[in-house]
Amino acid sequence: MEIQRSSELDLLKKLFKDNPIVAILGPRQCGKTTLSHQFSRPLSLEVTIFDLENPRDIERLRDPLLALEDIKGFVIIDEIQRLPNLFPVLRVLSDRSKQTKYLILGSASRDLIKQSSESLAGRISYLEIGGFSLKHIGIQNLERLWIRGGFPRSYLASSDVSSYQWRQDFIATFLERDIPQLGLKIPAKSLSRFWGMLAHYHGQIFNASEVGRSLGVSDHTAQRYLDLLSGTFMVRQLRPWYYNTKKRLVKRPKIYFRDAGILHALLSLENKKDLLSHPKLGASWEGFALEEVITNLHLKEEEVFFWAVHTGAELDLVFQKKGKLYGIEVKYTQAPSLTPSMRFALKELSLKHLWVVYPGKDGYSLSKNITVIPLAVLDKAIAF
Repeated sequence: MEIQRSSELDLLKKLFKDNPIVAILGPRQCGKTTLSHQFSRPLSLEVTIFDLENPRDIERLRDPLLALEDIKGFVIIDEIQRLPNLFPVLRVLSDRSKQTKYLILGSASRDLIKQSSESLAGRISYLEIGGFSLKHIGIQNLERLWIRGGFPRSYLASSDVSSYQWRQDFIATFLERDIPQLGLKIPAKSLSRFWGMLAHYHGQIFNASEVGRSLGVSDHTAQRYLDLLSGTFMVRQLRPWYYNTKKRLVKRPKIYFRDAGILHALLSLENKKDLLSHPKLGASWEGFALEEVITNLHLKEEEVFFWAVHTGAELDLVFQKKGKLYGIEVKYTQAPSLTPSMRFALKELSLKHLWVVYPGKDGYSLSKNITVIPLAVLDKAIAF
């Protein structure tokens, strides 16, 4: 079964109007290759594909300029981070001919693929994707998406058991093979322990010193491990919102696993029954809902924040649109009510509006600028 990603396909069309090279970035197995094929099939151009996990294709690109210079049409290069020497060649070729377009796919962020931003400045656009979201699979499948996560093979598995096994295998492969392939020399056992600890920090403030002591490493090393997992799109570091105030603000990042299914696998939660009785139930829903909000509103990593003061008031998500500041609060309850923290955040941050996202079915107003909305109708409920 192949699910069409219509919104991403439309974005790709727009990006190629601006630049001859577009990079699709996202975690391994999230559907980048499928999306590239969905985009290239209708084209009236000849399509050439290189998969850099295939030894034959790596051999073909041993002399990249010779291999690519005579190709016209549309070129797809998968797992580009494995041959970073291709970036200067793509710069030369894109300047030399306007007849060829390049779609490159990578499983590491722009910070880990530094060559692309340095060599291809002014010639490349980026599209970051994750696994499936509600806009792909429909609100009737919300619970399945939450439990299994959005990785296509996990979500589409024949059973919860098969889905859970796929995620366990994915985690092992990621730690033992994918991380070393990025050239990062971190022992798999150390990273595995660290990842397990992060699962318990999901939805909480990251304490590098505490984690470092538990692992027997420095706080700088613990932060480096976190940055690594953030760079591979597995973990989101939500930065605190800073502004001019005399109040004591929380200044460390808040941690979320981007995919709820991976979080559940790390916590050994095989199905809905396991999750509903687990202490991380509310935090799991919070991370799942926040990722849906960020995806639905097309917010970039550098555009999203959380807000908290040491007196206890906090807000799960803060972002700007059209020069105004907005807030999102996530509640795993059937009837969210107005709280002092919401009132304080609205006034302190001068929010244009605050939405409270919950798993229920009905939307309603809590005050003039605070509205409760179901996650299932997110795209219809939030407007600017």
